[in-house]
Amino acid sequence: MLFMDIWTWEPERRNEMEKRWAEWKYPEGIKVIGEWLDLTGNRFFLLYVVEDPKVLLEANYYWTDLAKVESVPVMEFEEVSKLLPKG
Repeated sequence: MLFMDIWTWEPERRNEMEKRWAEWKYPEGIKVIGEWLDLTGNRFFLLYVVEDPKVLLEANYYWTDLAKVESVPVMEFEEVSKLLPKG
């Protein structure tokens, strides 16, 4: 399933986030589609595919002591529109 994560951290946690990020490797089972950093704030966006929810939980748990992690299941609009009733 496709997920969009939004990670948010306090400005004073920036150095800790940078250090951990330098050591971070995505676990097997996560296929990263794209990564974006908010240039105006302390947020990171991650789009990825994962089939096993356990992998998702373990990966996010690694960060939750430093950042708020929101994982949102997403679909492309065209795919959703095919599933919605017409009318």
